[in-house]
Amino acid sequence: MDVSGGSGQPRSENAEPTEHPAGPTAPTTDGRPDPADAPTAPPETEAPARTGKPAPSAEEPTEPTAGPETDEAPETATPEDTRADAPADAPVSDGRTASPADAPVPDTRTDKPTDAPGTSGESEGRALADSGMSKGRPPQRPKEPGGGLLMGRPFGVPVYVAPSWFLVAALITWVFGGQLDRVLPELGAARYLVSLFFAVAFYASVLVHELAHTVAAIRFKLPVRRIQLQFFGGVSEIEKEAETPGREFVLAFVGPLLSLVLSGVFYLAMQPVEPGTVPGVLLAGLMVSNLIVAAFNLLPGLPLDGGRMLRAVVWKITGRPMSGTVAAAWVGRALAVSVLIGLPLLNYSGAFGGGGEDTGGGMDTVTDALLAAILAAIIWTGAGNSLRMARLREHLPELRARTLTRRAVPVETDTPLSEALRRANAAGARALVVVDADGNPLSLVREAAIVGVPEHRRPWVAVSGLAQDLTEGMRVSAELAGEDLLDVLRATPATEYLVVEETGEIYGVLSAADVERAFVRAMARPS
Repeated sequence: MDVSGGSGQPRSENAEPTEHPAGPTAPTTDGRPDPADAPTAPPETEAPARTGKPAPSAEEPTEPTAGPETDEAPETATPEDTRADAPADAPVSDGRTASPADAPVPDTRTDKPTDAPGTSGESEGRALADSGMSKGRPPQRPKEPGGGLLMGRPFGVPVYVAPSWFLVAALITWVFGGQLDRVLPELGAARYLVSLFFAVAFYASVLVHELAHTVAAIRFKLPVRRIQLQFFGGVSEIEKEAETPGREFVLAFVGPLLSLVLSGVFYLAMQPVEPGTVPGVLLAGLMVSNLIVAAFNLLPGLPLDGGRMLRAVVWKITGRPMSGTVAAAWVGRALAVSVLIGLPLLNYSGAFGGGGEDTGGGMDTVTDALLAAILAAIIWTGAGNSLRMARLREHLPELRARTLTRRAVPVETDTPLSEALRRANAAGARALVVVDADGNPLSLVREAAIVGVPEHRRPWVAVSGLAQDLTEGMRVSAELAGEDLLDVLRATPATEYLVVEETGEIYGVLSAADVERAFVRAMARPS
């Protein structure tokens, strides 16, 4: 079977995102430094929710204070919250760099920010980024994620063996060794060596199954992140979704089809071999195991291949991929319950050749129940994950850099922190960009670093000492959205990113914490 990854960003519950959102409010710091001071990449999966106090009203701009004695972590409202809850006379802008004014910015809802009174001799409040920034050009991708022992890169896709595989390999060696003791008692202790060979050969067949998915994905130009062999099978991590239900069906069906082909190959190889020999037993075991893998994966429930085939069929009928995912996921959950209850009963009744009460024994009954519970849990969890990933993919286009960006004010390197915060509060901004004398951005002042400076020391601390130097990967185009945006952020993990327009003008600052909260909300939103 194979899985796909995805993510998305929801809108606020009472405000629709717009192309020109209101500017974020001033930076608020009411606690000690965030322990997550180190750069972190946006989450790929469900992230822990954060709670905290809302930002102060824009009607009463005050300089943030920090109390080292407090245990409360800093929290700022997301851009959606500030837009939805801002009072009528709060400063509003299109998200570009705010003017470093000495007085509050008057209310304006035009496309260009208005300079406040008292800014004579200053620029109109927009610094230019380096002209080399191109739209949506991601930096170099990060190194491949691990997942166990790297075995190779067939078709350029890394194949990992997870630590859990060694556990199941030992279990197969023990169980199959016991069967060999009844069939070939003359092997003695060597039967466990034969059993280990069977376990390796069986998972080689599973790898071929997953490679079938990989080849189909590459044929459809879908990127494959990795293949991982693990407990109870393997996983092909396909990063994007098939564009049509037909491709989805083919992508899912090729795996079980190849397992059936392998089962037929082992059956043909058995014909010239004497049944009571080691090669005969191994070939028979591989034939049966591949037949079971094919049949099991054809069951119509996610996360199995049959579930993806069912999803493709419902998608084709309804025209909505989400409807297919919901149907296949709930069938998968029903399948998990059936496995939990039905598998031990079938084995106890002798349907699988167990022989009923006489040969089962108490230990076999407990083992059957345990394996059924593990298998049911894997299916249930996979079905739930498929639903969550589908919800994220559905909201992925809503994840836009322009929507999540915080408004920022440019400050020079020697500007005291207290003065920079005063300007940010006056302009209704929540971020600081350190610029040179020509207005070119040099670095971003980290929010966590601001919190760590006591209020009485802020007039003597320059903003340059709290800033993180800009790298090429920390410059993000305001036009990026969805998966393109996530790829850029994952490539260069950081706490803040500089968001620029196509023309090179600074649009604002994007916080990784805001992206994380967008993920959490997307997970919670109904489809």
